[in-house]
Amino acid sequence: MNRLLAISVSAASVALLLGACSSKSSSSTKQDITMPSTQELSTIDLSKSTALDTFNTLNNTNEGLYRLGKNSKAEPGIAKSESVSKDELTYTYTLRNNAKWSNGDPVTAQDFVYSWKRTVNPKTGSQYSYLFSGVKNADAISSNKKSVNTLGIKALGKYKLQVTLEKKIPYFKLLLGFPVFFPQDQKVVNKYGSNYGTRSSRMVYNGPFKLTGWNGTGTTWTLKKNNNYWDKKNVKLNQIKYQVVKDNSTALNQYNQKKLTGVALSGAQAKNVKGQSDYESLMTSSCYYLSLNQKMKLFKNQKIREAFSMAINRKVLVNKVLDDGSIATGSFVSKGLATNPKTGKDFTEDASYPASDSYNPTKAKQLWQAGLKELGMSGKSIDLTLLAGDDDSTKEVTQYLQSSLEKHLPGLKVTNNNLPSANVLAKQSSHSFQITLSDWFADFSDPITFLNILTTGNTSNQSQWSNATYDKLIKASSTTDANDPEARWQDMVKAQNILLKDAGIAPLYQSASPWLMNQKLKGLIYNTAGANYNFKSAYMK
Repeated sequence: MNRLLAISVSAASVALLLGACSSKSSSSTKQDITMPSTQELSTIDLSKSTALDTFNTLNNTNEGLYRLGKNSKAEPGIAKSESVSKDELTYTYTLRNNAKWSNGDPVTAQDFVYSWKRTVNPKTGSQYSYLFSGVKNADAISSNKKSVNTLGIKALGKYKLQVTLEKKIPYFKLLLGFPVFFPQDQKVVNKYGSNYGTRSSRMVYNGPFKLTGWNGTGTTWTLKKNNNYWDKKNVKLNQIKYQVVKDNSTALNQYNQKKLTGVALSGAQAKNVKGQSDYESLMTSSCYYLSLNQKMKLFKNQKIREAFSMAINRKVLVNKVLDDGSIATGSFVSKGLATNPKTGKDFTEDASYPASDSYNPTKAKQLWQAGLKELGMSGKSIDLTLLAGDDDSTKEVTQYLQSSLEKHLPGLKVTNNNLPSANVLAKQSSHSFQITLSDWFADFSDPITFLNILTTGNTSNQSQWSNATYDKLIKASSTTDANDPEARWQDMVKAQNILLKDAGIAPLYQSASPWLMNQKLKGLIYNTAGANYNFKSAYMK
């Protein structure tokens, strides 16, 4: 989403589709559903969040100028109407005057101004501030070259908002439906200071639901219908209960006991129930990949990076280890996300792939030994730690990676360090790892949502790979070529080709989310990119 930076292999299933067994009509007081999560919430501060489960929570408890409906179509949210200048650089929005926060405060234009400035301000440390690139002065503010007060957003009145862009952004409406662009109530942020967003009570909500019962570290929380929401008459569910269940067997047992009416499945579980009417598998716009910390001497060497990539049999990983519908990939940009504006070909078809994207244990060993020789490390034992999440599926993946790397790279010993999501996110953000299983979920339906994060200095560039030509191509796609769809497309294709040829990361697979769901749950909107789940129109039949 957006990618979302979720670190669990089953991150796409974090927001599972579950329903209670009772309730006979959409107006029933028993419009409750219960959902498991493989991860604890880390924060609900939209300026600081990076995890997919948090963005799904924010997407249902808050609302921006737009709300993304079916097939990521931008639908009116807090914005009642929009006008755009001829050069498509100035957007003026008229806001609803009946939108309120859950504490009764009105949602105003100033709430958007405050929120955007807070996120872009380098002092906040947002990992998503780069998404504002293209909004006037956003890049200069992020690099401390201009004051945050120069950001191209201002309130023209209590319910009128104006946004000024530096360049045309083809996917601007999609951005506005992503939680990072939602408003914030400055009074509440100031009240709680550094504790803002660390508990459900230290936050206010302007969306269909409000978060309750989360103490900051707990394994249960609830989304309750927000009676202050401007469109509450079209919200049917009374509450969505969440509980953290990291063990797949436990979750499936609870489903079978009707304690849950839906459950995310492991590959082995999915294989056994694929024929059931309540089974469904959803493809996600994602990429799971290995990040090798390139500040380390070992991983500065391209041969070493290529060896790691070629030592992994991606087909075995998806078909034998995961077996949940995930597909092997050598592409960073996900399949099915976007097509060539001229030919209609998928991005993954236009890109080219180096030999290092393919499994070749013999070549991997040769490159490994050649790389070690270049580094003066021949014959030495290499001990490395692989950082990843602690849910069942992730553990299975890391065990396979550990086995493959040790088998094909002589002298290498890999220790798996499986930790709770919040700990992994913290270590990834501070680059406190040697190897980590990274992932990226598309924030919106455009290749740039992936490619942006691997530019030099980007806070989500976990491997810290850097290439000047890559950076220039990404910059061109949003500046000189922004208004030329085909030239922009070629910029992005060339950029990925450079990334893969240099083995900047090692793409592994694009994930799928298999689950069983009570078929009485209707009206739930699922999108492959961004915050995946929109419960606004969901109900139990």
